[in-house]
Amino acid sequence: MGLLDGLRAILGSRAEADAGRDADPDDLFGMSTAYLTMQADLGYESLDVGALCFSGVDSSDFRDAVDEVEAILEAGQEETGTEFSVTADDHGYHWVVLTDDDPEDLITSMHFAADTFIEHGYGSRLLAAVFAYRDRDGTAYWIYSFRRGRFYPFVPRSGRERDSSAEFTLESALDGELEIEREKDYWYPLWPSERGTHPWE
Repeated sequence: MGLLDGLRAILGSRAEADAGRDADPDDLFGMSTAYLTMQADLGYESLDVGALCFSGVDSSDFRDAVDEVEAILEAGQEETGTEFSVTADDHGYHWVVLTDDDPEDLITSMHFAADTFIEHGYGSRLLAAVFAYRDRDGTAYWIYSFRRGRFYPFVPRSGRERDSSAEFTLESALDGELEIEREKDYWYPLWPSERGTHPWE
């Protein structure tokens, strides 16, 4: 199974059909307090990286939208210090990868990027936002599904295993701060590519 096998179903058209509420990029600001809870209450440090996943369209208008996202992030880079890159993975999905040691600036920059896609009429192409953390046991992610309008935790371990106990602990701790995905079928794992890396690594 590759990095995003099944993503189209879990975070795409099926998710949109089953969604209980409209996605809103303002939901991303929930991470502004969540990262404090992750650090103070759970012992997770932010890895200072976030990633926005979207599916592309072969059109000049969509390319213009991506160009504007890059221009906005580049213009804000001097003020916020948020560095970014736009890349594609092995499966043809595209990512805006952002790094910043200030979580507030990271979240704001990700929101600007997502909002720009929506303003251009390409909100339906947004799939997920990913926020990375680490504790003594390894890496953990909060993933936001744009089609579902909800967050869920993903805690990978070696051998493509998931630490379900850690995921449920994160769910319990952040319930109320984040709009949590209640349907566990939509807690889709974003495994690394065959090269063993994520686009943001």
